[in-house]
Amino acid sequence: MSTAHAAPASRRPAAVLSDLLPGALARDAALVAGSAALVGVAAQISIPLPGTPVPVSGQTFAVLLAGAALGRTRAALGMLLYLAAGVAGVPWFAEHSSGMSMPSLGYVLGFVLAAAVVGRLAERGGDRTPLRTVATMTFGTVLIYLVGVPYLMASLHVGLDKALHLGVTPFLAGDVLKVLLAAGLLPVAWRLAGRRR
Repeated sequence: MSTAHAAPASRRPAAVLSDLLPGALARDAALVAGSAALVGVAAQISIPLPGTPVPVSGQTFAVLLAGAALGRTRAALGMLLYLAAGVAGVPWFAEHSSGMSMPSLGYVLGFVLAAAVVGRLAERGGDRTPLRTVATMTFGTVLIYLVGVPYLMASLHVGLDKALHLGVTPFLAGDVLKVLLAAGLLPVAWRLAGRRR
């Protein structure tokens, strides 16, 4: 008969930053709702660009941070809540929009995938060092584009070259800044959390 016992949940190492918070069920529900609200607020930090229906906004940064901080399941549920509420009429997509008629809705669909994948990578340590965080956040950003650009093409009836010109090129410099900011913030947050435990 084995005498080995699984470590109690409270003694398991945290997989993502939010695991450091107590109260599993209430915590998880609050984190899911909070991540949706965070992305909704970040979406209102929005700058329309001439010649494209896709604005510059804080959404992607909030999505990637939520993925890393919450882990795969909670982050994906938060982005599904954000998507469902926005489609149902809550005006918290970029520029206070809602519904399904926006050409940029594909990016919001991509948020669900990116949050889940970034969350999974973070659970495996993908946000513990600056270099790993850069790789994790870059991959998440690419996933958002992989869903958003084809949707943009279908919505506007344009080819790939035009969709890239409208929905990727104007945002690359900002995406680099977001990735670098995350690479500075997340490893520091882990170090601070480690000191307080």
